[in-house]
Amino acid sequence: MLRGIFDFNALKQLVSGANHIKVRLDAMHGVVGPYVKKIVCEELGAAADGAFNCVPKEDFGGHHPDPNLTYASDLVNAMKGGDYDLGAAFDGDGDRNMVLGKHGFFVNPSDSVAIIAANITCIPYFQKTGVKGLARSMPTSGALDNVAKALKMNLYETPTGWKFFGNLMDAGKLSLCGEESFGTGSDHIREKDGLWAVLAWMSILAHRKQSVEEIMKDHWNKFGRNFFTRLVVELCCPPVVQSNQSRLVTYTWLADINV
Repeated sequence: MLRGIFDFNALKQLVSGANHIKVRLDAMHGVVGPYVKKIVCEELGAAADGAFNCVPKEDFGGHHPDPNLTYASDLVNAMKGGDYDLGAAFDGDGDRNMVLGKHGFFVNPSDSVAIIAANITCIPYFQKTGVKGLARSMPTSGALDNVAKALKMNLYETPTGWKFFGNLMDAGKLSLCGEESFGTGSDHIREKDGLWAVLAWMSILAHRKQSVEEIMKDHWNKFGRNFFTRLVVELCCPPVVQSNQSRLVTYTWLADINV
């Protein structure tokens, strides 16, 4: 399937050609590990150290397989060293992903789906099918909205939950979607797909011949920049949650905040 979606020859040149980039992909001992190793290292020719933690383990190697800056700290530290040009991490079942550039340049998930949308014609699959529409979940930033407006694409905002994206796909209205919790996907399947998202980024790098950071900064200059932060509050009792919500509404300078 992936061979029919992406230009594997272009991706092979990107990671193993004369002027190749270096990738560092952390499978976090989840189920996607063997696929990352097979596709990126064996098929595309990336260096053997281009993928690590690729052996699936029941306990995920004793770590929490969540692709974010906290739990994928080994990847973050490796990227900060400046030896790798593209980094990515995947969660336990491989449906979510985090993308990093050289020196640990972090691409938040709201920006990631917007970048893919803005460069969607770099992916052969969409050259054939066209773009039916874009969608994001309500908590995800408006970065995707900016792209949809500029490129005159249909945009849908959904409640949280991938099933709402699936409904749009079933109706033939959606080609690309994403959420702030590091999920990205397209209508090639009805689910989010972390490896697909990283191959999409690699396709953009191969086409643009720029670094992750350069692509992001060009994107902000063209479409504007949306700032996004996700706060995770654990083991918090209802009265404290309600109090924090009230404080957010009271002290915000935004007229219409979603809490």
